[in-house]
Amino acid sequence: MRRANNCEIMLTKIKMPLPDMITAILALDSSTLDVDQVENLIKFSPTKEEMEMLKNYSGDKEMLGRCEQFFLELMKVPRVESKLRVFSFKITFSTQVEELRSSLVIINNSSKEIRASVKLRRIMQTILSLGNALNQGTARGSAIGFKLDSLLKLTDTRARNNKMTLMHYLCKVLAEKMEELLDFDKDLVHLEAAAKIQLKSLAEEMQAVTKGLEKVEQELITSETDGAVSVGFRKVLKDFLYTAEADVRSLTSLYSEVGRNADSLAQYFGEDPARCPFEQVISTLLNFVNLFKKAREDNIKQAEAERKKIEKDKIKSSPAKRDSVDVENSRLSPLKKESDRMFSPRRSKAG
Repeated sequence: MRRANNCEIMLTKIKMPLPDMITAILALDSSTLDVDQVENLIKFSPTKEEMEMLKNYSGDKEMLGRCEQFFLELMKVPRVESKLRVFSFKITFSTQVEELRSSLVIINNSSKEIRASVKLRRIMQTILSLGNALNQGTARGSAIGFKLDSLLKLTDTRARNNKMTLMHYLCKVLAEKMEELLDFDKDLVHLEAAAKIQLKSLAEEMQAVTKGLEKVEQELITSETDGAVSVGFRKVLKDFLYTAEADVRSLTSLYSEVGRNADSLAQYFGEDPARCPFEQVISTLLNFVNLFKKAREDNIKQAEAERKKIEKDKIKSSPAKRDSVDVENSRLSPLKKESDRMFSPRRSKAG
């Protein structure tokens, strides 16, 4: 009884004579029925039990409730639920494909931007040099690389005054000697957008599109024996399938390219894609960019505070400069205790 009531409410919202509704379904007419309405029609399609109860009914149809009349109309269409699912897939197909394509393009662009960024590469080289300076005289002082996640540990290593981290010092060195590298994040236009995308989700979406298209093909073949009722349906479906198959072929090719580029990105940083997947690489780089920006802002604020202090106290040298001199003269000795933990170096066999 409750199902019948809900069905009648649904039909009231559609506001369409039942014969016209059936015509729209068979024409796959999305200008008449939207995806929400089609999904509701699927939800209230008659079950086998309901069809069994109604198929032998020979009385006055006007005596039946609106829900039962609705069921009888749907029963005139062979495999109506299958056709409704195909209808729903057709309506959402273009949007689904374009959103998936957009995500794949973002991943591709981000991967290419990261590998092509000369500024990022030079910053990584500078970090390696700082790490080797910290570890000079130890077995760790001849590293040829470091783990990607070490980028996020630059903020953990602090100077004696507990104010300057290695990230602050990196920004200070770059500002003084390689100022052109400070805006390296401008090379990584799609990094933030890529960080919001999960490859697993894209794989699931790709599978859904492929399976949906297979069901369209299956219904097209099966409907050949439907007779006159499905002639228009088959024509519309055949035209849709022709263009949809081309779209999916293109999408599949792009998806394969993205998979290769995602793996190549981890390998570019010397990481194993199985242990450091694309999402982890992107997340690490985005966090590094944000930490870098924060440290740079801190340095600017600190420099401004020291400038004001100089003006106020008439002192020629600032605390920050003394701190930096101490750090440089001692080869960053206050940071050494943390350096072994922070860096996971890669050394050559000769080293």
